[in-house]
Amino acid sequence: MEKVRIGMIGYKFMGKAHSHAYRDLSMFFPKSIHPEMKVICGRNETGVAEAAKQFGWEEYTTDWRSLINRDDIDLIDINAPSDAHKSIAIAAAQAGKHLFCEKPLALTLADSREMLAAAEKAGIKHMVGFNYRFTPAVMLAKKLIDEGRLGEIYHYRASFLQDWVMDPNFPLVWRLQKDIAGSGSHGDLGAHLIDMAHYLIGDMTEVMGMSETFIKERPLPTEMIGLSATSSKSTEKGTVTVDDATLFLTRFANGALGSFEASRFATGHRSTNSFEINGSKGSVIFDFERMNELQVYFTDDKEDVQGFRRVLATDPAHAYSDAWWPAGHTIGYEHTFIHSIVELMEAFRENRQPVPNFVDGVKCQQVLEAVDLSIEKRQWVNISEL
Repeated sequence: MEKVRIGMIGYKFMGKAHSHAYRDLSMFFPKSIHPEMKVICGRNETGVAEAAKQFGWEEYTTDWRSLINRDDIDLIDINAPSDAHKSIAIAAAQAGKHLFCEKPLALTLADSREMLAAAEKAGIKHMVGFNYRFTPAVMLAKKLIDEGRLGEIYHYRASFLQDWVMDPNFPLVWRLQKDIAGSGSHGDLGAHLIDMAHYLIGDMTEVMGMSETFIKERPLPTEMIGLSATSSKSTEKGTVTVDDATLFLTRFANGALGSFEASRFATGHRSTNSFEINGSKGSVIFDFERMNELQVYFTDDKEDVQGFRRVLATDPAHAYSDAWWPAGHTIGYEHTFIHSIVELMEAFRENRQPVPNFVDGVKCQQVLEAVDLSIEKRQWVNISEL
C-alpha cells in the first residue's frame, strides 16, 4: 500500500492536530507511506468547509455515514466528541475501513469492548490516539526501564493538571457533560496518565479513588470553539455532570505502587502532564511543559556527582529525533501526533497492528471504570473483576 486515503470525522482541536500530522508527515518522514487527505466531515457545514480549506482536505461532507461507505477511503479518523466514537467506529469497521480513534475510546467499558470486537471481526487495523507515548523523552524513559537501567521499579507518580475551567462563569461546554464526554478530568486527562503508566510500567491490578466537582452549575453556552465557548447574557445555567478532579492509588502487577491526579482546578497549571519513576538503580522525572527534557538519576554515579541530570532528548540517539532538527533544536506538542501517524503508517507497511490500539483503549477504559466504581463504593476495586 503506497497511500492511505483518509476520511476524518471532526475538525476542531484534535481535527487540526491530526490534519497537521498528515500534512507534515511526508516532509520529515519521506520514506513513510503517504496519507492522502481526502474528506473531512463535521456537522456544521460552514465550519467544516472552512476547516477543509484551512487544513488542506480535498473535500468536506456533513454526513459521516456516506463517508464511511465511500470506495476511495481506506481509514476513518475519529476525533469527534466521545459520545460519537462507538457508532462511527463500529459502522466503519463493518464497512471494512481501518480506524484511528481519539481517546478515550468510548463512554463506557462495554462500548469500548464492542468497538474492539467489531474491529477484530472485520480484520482491520485500529489505533487509539494516546499521542504522549510518542514524545522522544518519554520513549527514552521506556528504554531505560526496558534495559533494566532503573532496576526494579518501586514507585510511579503521575499528574495532569490544568486550570482552564476554574472561572465559575466559564460555559457548560460538552466536556463538562457526562452524556457527551463520558467523564471530566478523569476520562480526558486521566486517560492519558493511565495509558502512559501501562506503556512504561505495565498492567495495574487494583485501584482506590476519589473525585470532586467543585463548580456544580455553569452558564449555558451559545457557541463552542475548540476548548473554549461563549455564553449568553442570560442567567440560565446547566448542571455540571462530570468530575473536576479525580485522584487514585494503584498497585501494578510487577509490585510497584502508583498515584495519579487529574485536575482542571490546579491554579497556575496550564497543562502540566508529568510523571516520576523511582527504581532500585535510578529514577526519571518528566514534565510535558518541558517535553524535550528527561531528568535522570543513577545510583551508580560517584557520590560527589550524584544528582538528577537534565538529558535533552533531541540527539539522533533518541526516537524520531534524526528526522527533525540539529541536536538541541527542540520539537513541540504537534510532533507527538506526527510520530503517532508514523507508527500508524509503518503498521500498514509491515502489515501489523499499530500500538497503541483498541486493546490498549479497552485496558484504559477498564481502569477508568474501576476507579469510578471505587469512588462509588469507597473501597479498593480489583480491575480484573470488570
